[in-house]
Amino acid sequence: MPSPSLPATAGAAMASTVAALPPRLPPSPPPIQTPHRHPNPRAANLQALSSDPPSASDAASLLAAAARAGDLRLGRALHRRLLGTEVLDADALVANSLLTMYSKCGHVRAARRVFDGMRGLRDLVSWTAMAFCLTRNGAEQEALVLLGEMLESGLRPNAFTLCAAGHACFPGELFRSSGGTVLGFAIKTGFWGTDVSVGCALIDMFARNGDLVAARKVFNGLVERTVVVWTLMITRYVQGGCAGKAVELFLGMLEDGFEPDGYTMSSMVSACAEQGSAGLGQQLHSLVLRLGLVSDTCVSCGLVDMYTKLQMEQSMECARKVFKRMPTHNVMSWTALISGYVQCGGQENNAVELLCEMLNESIEPNHLTYSSLLKACANLSDQDSGRQIHARVMKTSIGNVNVVGNALVSMYAESGCMEEARKAFDQLYERNLLSTSSDIGETGRSNASWSSQIESMDVGVSTFTFASLLSAAATVGLPTKGQQLHALSIKTGFESDKGISNSLVSMYSRCGYLDDACRAFDEMEDDHNVISWTSIISALAKHGHAERALSLFHDMILSGVKPNDVTYIAVLSACSHVGLVKEGKEYFRSMQKDHRLIPRMEHYACMVDLLARSGLVQEALEFINEMPCKADALVWKTLLGACRTYENIEIGEIAARHVIDLEPQDPAPYVLLSNLYAHGGLWDEVARIRSLMRHRNLSKETGLSWMHVGNTIHEFRAGDTSHPRAQEIYAKLAVLIREIKDIGYVPDTSIVLHDMSDKLKEQCLLQHSEKIAVAFGLITTLPTKPIRIFKNLRVCADCHSAIKYISKSTGREIILRDSNRFHRMKDGKCSCGEYW
Repeated sequence: MPSPSLPATAGAAMASTVAALPPRLPPSPPPIQTPHRHPNPRAANLQALSSDPPSASDAASLLAAAARAGDLRLGRALHRRLLGTEVLDADALVANSLLTMYSKCGHVRAARRVFDGMRGLRDLVSWTAMAFCLTRNGAEQEALVLLGEMLESGLRPNAFTLCAAGHACFPGELFRSSGGTVLGFAIKTGFWGTDVSVGCALIDMFARNGDLVAARKVFNGLVERTVVVWTLMITRYVQGGCAGKAVELFLGMLEDGFEPDGYTMSSMVSACAEQGSAGLGQQLHSLVLRLGLVSDTCVSCGLVDMYTKLQMEQSMECARKVFKRMPTHNVMSWTALISGYVQCGGQENNAVELLCEMLNESIEPNHLTYSSLLKACANLSDQDSGRQIHARVMKTSIGNVNVVGNALVSMYAESGCMEEARKAFDQLYERNLLSTSSDIGETGRSNASWSSQIESMDVGVSTFTFASLLSAAATVGLPTKGQQLHALSIKTGFESDKGISNSLVSMYSRCGYLDDACRAFDEMEDDHNVISWTSIISALAKHGHAERALSLFHDMILSGVKPNDVTYIAVLSACSHVGLVKEGKEYFRSMQKDHRLIPRMEHYACMVDLLARSGLVQEALEFINEMPCKADALVWKTLLGACRTYENIEIGEIAARHVIDLEPQDPAPYVLLSNLYAHGGLWDEVARIRSLMRHRNLSKETGLSWMHVGNTIHEFRAGDTSHPRAQEIYAKLAVLIREIKDIGYVPDTSIVLHDMSDKLKEQCLLQHSEKIAVAFGLITTLPTKPIRIFKNLRVCADCHSAIKYISKSTGREIILRDSNRFHRMKDGKCSCGEYW
């Protein structure tokens, strides 16, 4: 059956077109005989400078050579040799060559000085070269002003001038103000549709500003097309999230007789990875082989990445084979493979092992490699390997990169090391935002409060810096820091940046401030993209407002924003949180039929969760058996968790066996199965499972709750007495338990999975980390403030019940974020509606 994201004939068209290609490329032409060259061209050029002043033609040639080589030293030496000579002052060719040399070497100020000194010599080449120089170096506004002055001088733009103008309109504000003018000049001067370079510049100008429809009109209007033009349009479709259109265009390219190059195939492989079409991916791989592009590092890295993202049997084995057949490996290829093992889930140990192989080949990891490895350690809760990678990172400058800093925060937080996570966050903050000017000494920095640190920040930081720090603050659960970063982003003029606004929606929702998240979303007005919509839909779903989430999803569709696969994960999760089985099934069909999205493993897991959580455990098992791809451990663990809730031992054993086969080192299936047996009173089976865990050196993940008070994160574990105020906390907790028993609380001793008396079971329940955190919150926070608690595992049924009663008894609002969702408890009721 053809991929739902492709036209019905696309697969057949691709196959027939590939089959029509010659079995091998024609032999390479014989090498061109070139005249003898000086063994050291630079030495020859410097030798030429030592003689008499060069002629105009020689000077222009030497400057052109320096420009091609990017040799600023040679260019400057020649410039000094020409100073004061008539050649430089009277010959436009030499002056333009000097200007071009400085431009291509990235020396804008020197180029501008040369240009300003050419008062009587400026021609169209001079103006165009200077405009290109400004555009390439981030001075697009100045370039457009310069071109305006050129027009006022009476010169008519040529194709190269229009290319420079098109490139200057890449930034959004300049595109909106001047893009139409550039297009008008292209039409007026006759270059529209007739000049390939101008066509490419216009395609790029429109595509980079999100107008792929206009870009395609430019493409269609070209009388002549080259491989470069086809590749550019295909690449922009892929980058714009229109992989289906990229595939259609690629088929047209083949049918028109054009042979793709490495750049084309790299873009197509990326499109296939986005589409998730295994059949198309294998055909593209075949075409790469027939075109002889296997030795192209970018193409091979793309193939590795593609296979890691395809939902197909043995996808990682295919990726590994492509990797092994590469003639040479570089940091890109190693990172692609390592990231693949992390992304596919359940194979993080392979990723960590690959680091050793990579280092044995003397290839140093980059920031993307380290961020993937740290994510692997986070997924494994492997603190030891994470700390070793952290130590290695700190020995290099890579530790200063935001993506690595974020990965460190996540790794420590997900491993339950909240103090280390906080330190990693503080270091990330300090590296990015604290000014390094001489007036901030080390002593002042170490003693300064957070507020005074903000006043010392470097306002030259990028929007990406703020987005990264907001994400890290949400991971650790530091809403105060997030609020202060929000204030600083406004102070630095970034309040209208879409990336920061999206990060604010996510940060506030993940920290339990749903109203602020909604406000940040609303303040974006009509500037919402797919990330904005997805963030707010996910936020509402996790906070128990599924109906509002689904209503916003319909608003998103009506606004013309196309949902992506992550959006549908949020939508299906919303259905799961409130048991909307019928609606969830319809959305699952709609994502494939209406939006041509191929379900990923996460979507299947959401559907299993929806069915099983609603008590349809048997139907969930049948759904798994009918999946077009092999279910991963996440899907089976979802089913196993529901079996515990509904006491279905038979299906629970099936699910547990699959999880253990897929992830033998994960203690979760053993714990869940043991709990299932214990709830059924099968203590012999419980003993067998626990003995098996001891034999395999597996231990249950420790429950951890934490909250942020002042500038400190306070951590609590079950039965924890290490806190300085432990005696006061337990005294408060004892009073609370007596009070809530008087209003109806009954301890649920059935969740204590040990064969002991009810009195001892009740004592165990009293020591759960959530209850300890709540007691601490009551004695340390103002009565008017909500108590915000974070937990690394799912909240247990007894704690959920007890905290509801505590909210009623004390009149306090308690917001608990567990591993699955938010529980906003007030007046004895929870936002989850008892459905979690």
